[in-house]
Amino acid sequence: MDSLVNENSLGQKLKVIFALAIPAVVENFFQTIIGFVDILFISKLGLIEVTAVGITNAVLQVYFAIFMSLGVAANIYIARYIGAEDSENTRKIAQQSIILAVISGLILGLITLFFARDLLMLLGAEPEVLDAGEIYFKIVAIPSIVISLMFVLSSILRGTGDTKTPMKVSIWINLLNIVLDYVFIFGFYFIPALGLVGAGMATVIARLIGSLLLFYYLSKTKSIHSFRFIDWMPKLDIQKRLLIVGSPAAGERLVMRIGQVLYFGFVIQMGTNTFAAHTIAGNIEVFSYMIGYGLATAATTLVGQLLGAGQTDTAKDYAFLLTILSIGVMSLVGVILYFSGGWIGTFFTKDVEVLRQISIALKIDAFIQPILGAVIVLTGVFQGGGNTKIPMYITAIGIWVIRTGGVYLLGISLNLGIAGIWVAIGLDNLFRAVSLWYKYRRHQWIRKDLFNDKETRAN
Repeated sequence: MDSLVNENSLGQKLKVIFALAIPAVVENFFQTIIGFVDILFISKLGLIEVTAVGITNAVLQVYFAIFMSLGVAANIYIARYIGAEDSENTRKIAQQSIILAVISGLILGLITLFFARDLLMLLGAEPEVLDAGEIYFKIVAIPSIVISLMFVLSSILRGTGDTKTPMKVSIWINLLNIVLDYVFIFGFYFIPALGLVGAGMATVIARLIGSLLLFYYLSKTKSIHSFRFIDWMPKLDIQKRLLIVGSPAAGERLVMRIGQVLYFGFVIQMGTNTFAAHTIAGNIEVFSYMIGYGLATAATTLVGQLLGAGQTDTAKDYAFLLTILSIGVMSLVGVILYFSGGWIGTFFTKDVEVLRQISIALKIDAFIQPILGAVIVLTGVFQGGGNTKIPMYITAIGIWVIRTGGVYLLGISLNLGIAGIWVAIGLDNLFRAVSLWYKYRRHQWIRKDLFNDKETRAN
């Protein structure tokens, strides 16, 4: 702990930040690249299979939001107790978080077992897609316990300040997933080609191995020490606190997803070319998120540990430095998008009109990048401070009112097309950045009751 937070010079602080952020960036990069490869293999099976995976992933995003919220809560508490050098409560929170991950994974697994087809029907899937999607969905989501454990175990390790182990495990299991994908989808020697079923099996095996590896490394972590049998008994008071802190984080993700559905409906009305251009531009932009989320991971961990150690002023220093750093780095990303976005689009399509619209979108997005950098890191700062509600409320207003309303007004009513869409996205992010900064300056990023005397002990 001391090596992380008792650094005074700018160079030392940057060293601490990069030590935490770079592994998270690398992990995000590999996950994004391997996601593309995964879809590439499945695309060889046909459009029905690609669509089946697409609608399954849309439902899984809700599952991910729930598991991520548990991870956020675990990260917050673990970082605080690490900062306070309270190894006993650190261990208790870790074990109770794992129990909660198992319970939530089992519940969602049972929901998938009995209602998989009904959930996919909500998305309006065609019958042939529905048949394939149901099979794939059941394979990957009935064992949801391995997904929940991946999220929570990684978050616990990050809370201790270890971002390298989740990165290493993520890289290895994703590379394993690619190999298993190829073998199970297309067949290899005595292994028959299993198609979409094989893709699902590969994903589950990789996640299972990942969960086992993360648990092994966590059990060896010095700051947690050995787990105690008595702490594997569910403690409802601790789990209640984890749910209260984590729920707004899940809410924010769900708010984003619902908002995307709302404004995507308006984008579709603008025509196939505009929708395709918007989708491709979004797929290109996603690479810029990797840097921001890496810095946000560092922000959540550092702020949580510093507040746990009672070093509020140092936490503010790191929060400000991380925000400025994110704005600066993502400004450079914006320059790249401005001058090469159109060229990058040629890897996705050769349609001249679509390419023109992609170029317009990414030129506008170039000016959004520094604003987005502030939004992502400040959200991480608020999470480190235990205040997960404010980002959720601000996100709801931003995406439901400003972005969705802006897309309709600018894109459809004023007939600005793709330019109107991305200006609306920029206005949404600007609103969120200003709102989060205002709340931060008013010291509303720290939830002061999170670690009062009554709650400090993880009984």
